[in-house]
Amino acid sequence: MQELEICEIFYSLQGESGYMGMPCIFVRLAGCNLRCRFCDTTYSHAPGKMMSFEQILVEIATYPAKVVELTGGEPLWQEACPALMEVLLQKGYKVLLETNGAMYIDEVPREVVKILDVKCPGSGEGGSFQKANLKLMAPWDELKFVLTGFHDYQYAKSFVREHKLEGRVLHFSPVTNMLPAELLAEWLLRDGLQVKLSLQLHKLLNLR
Repeated sequence: MQELEICEIFYSLQGESGYMGMPCIFVRLAGCNLRCRFCDTTYSHAPGKMMSFEQILVEIATYPAKVVELTGGEPLWQEACPALMEVLLQKGYKVLLETNGAMYIDEVPREVVKILDVKCPGSGEGGSFQKANLKLMAPWDELKFVLTGFHDYQYAKSFVREHKLEGRVLHFSPVTNMLPAELLAEWLLRDGLQVKLSLQLHKLLNLR
């Protein structure tokens, strides 16, 4: 019987990806291999509750949505995570994966929408992104850059241009209380960078 260590399962609006605004069931896995300075889910680093795939599916089925996101912590820190994604796909769910990019995505089912976070220097985990993942991404996968200030913006802009990523779904997201969204908007308009300024919708609406 396959199991995962779960922090929480809850139902809310998708807040940070190309699926922003859609009702979504979140499966937050416990544990993470990184310690970002601005992490807003540090509680997920604590030990979670062991749940079988069957228990997870039963709880998911109580919510009226067909979109499921696996998040963390870092979901891929647990080896059984790709197997759960495969089961969810077989059950007819649209599956999203929020991952910090420091783990290889080679075992993740191709149909999953993978949202990879490229850690900028301001996170304290700059350089953790596995660049080999860029070649493993499907056309529908997305990249996210969380920015604390201009130095992070410059890093993210250089990363996008160096790896010729414009044309993909790219999110530049300012850290709340560190980088005003209005200022980031000015930089994006000035440079004409083909990315999306992404705010955390769930926080704006005071949702989970």
